[in-house]
Amino acid sequence: MDGRTEEILDSPTGWVAAHVRTYVESDGAKGHLYHGMPTLLLITRGRRSGKLRRTALIYGRDGDRHLLVASNGGSPGHPAWYLNLTADPAVEVQVGPEKFAARARTASAEEKRALWPVMAEVFPTYDSYQAKTARDIPLVILERAE
Repeated sequence: MDGRTEEILDSPTGWVAAHVRTYVESDGAKGHLYHGMPTLLLITRGRRSGKLRRTALIYGRDGDRHLLVASNGGSPGHPAWYLNLTADPAVEVQVGPEKFAARARTASAEEKRALWPVMAEVFPTYDSYQAKTARDIPLVILERAE
């Protein structure tokens, strides 16, 4: 992950891009906690552009696995980062100063039932996001690549 020459494009959303910059420039010393919530940086490959895309996301833990919610604020459509990882599940992750390759997958319905409370405890607003949309908001499991 370090020493790469391929450009990484950060989120086009202003406040997310600022958060990502702080996280990257401090090597995770600043930005890991965002308003008291743990965040990680996720790098996906754009499903249409083929370019590397980076965003900051709230995460939870289940043992060694990292959990994400593709809420998109409860919007009707999935966030771009989720669509990207469903097209190519090989992702790169930064949690604080630690960087690693991972494989992303959508939790099964059974897994989601068990893991959703973990994420709702980290960020209770996920419950209201799910309530306001007809879309089944995916829960994503990140497992370290071997």
